[in-house]
Amino acid sequence: MTGSGTGIGREIALEFARQGADVALHYAHSASGAESAVEEILTMGRRAAAFRADFAKPENVALLADEAIAMLGGLDCLVNNAGITFNKPFLDVTPEQFEVMYRVNVQSPFALTQRVARHMLEHGGGAVCNLTSIHGVQGAPEHSVYSGTKGAIIAQTRALAVELAHRGIRVNAIAPGCVPVENYHKVIPGFTDEGIREMARTAIPVARPGTPRDIAQLAAFLCSDEAGFIIGQTLVADGGTTVLMSLISDFRNPSACRFGAGYLPE
Repeated sequence: MTGSGTGIGREIALEFARQGADVALHYAHSASGAESAVEEILTMGRRAAAFRADFAKPENVALLADEAIAMLGGLDCLVNNAGITFNKPFLDVTPEQFEVMYRVNVQSPFALTQRVARHMLEHGGGAVCNLTSIHGVQGAPEHSVYSGTKGAIIAQTRALAVELAHRGIRVNAIAPGCVPVENYHKVIPGFTDEGIREMARTAIPVARPGTPRDIAQLAAFLCSDEAGFIIGQTLVADGGTTVLMSLISDFRNPSACRFGAGYLPE
């Protein structure tokens, strides 16, 4: 489970433990979040340990995989959650920023999956769940690089799925929508939990923001035997955000327009 120190990744690790799994947690910088999750998992009677790896250096991921496999005694599921978010006007993006984003969000998870898949193929198969984003299927200003990495994950999920499914490895992905996490409080000026709830009430069809638990339960399902016939899919978990036509100003109230009047019976 990569990127387990905060937010969605930490909750996925906890959810796997709730459902009876032993968990190897990854963090990139601060160990506190992942270590506290390890303590929670141990109280559930499951085994857990946290491992550090800087995804800006793809050569680190082979060691991370080997450490996790050794600690668990084998690896049945891989959740690729680690990644960084970045926004900047397209014309101002530097080559170095572009390179680091793709190294962390695409190259390192690719290398980790490659190492883990070799192990899975030798031990009866397994499941891979990739975390992408609705940024991979919709456009947002100043997110050209970030969206590109998330679109790449979706494409890789499809390609790896058809290459590995007949060999016993299932690959799927999740594209979360608005799921407030700790980082929102750090980077969004004036962010409050009440403010995001009010925004969601009027902008998201389900009328609430998502929670890390929403995504965690879906990840656990995709890695379970119950999802054995789901191959290469990116499941969008966004409360209806991407299915709402952007031209609709207020989906909560009946429309004042009556198209078809005079042509169809009332």
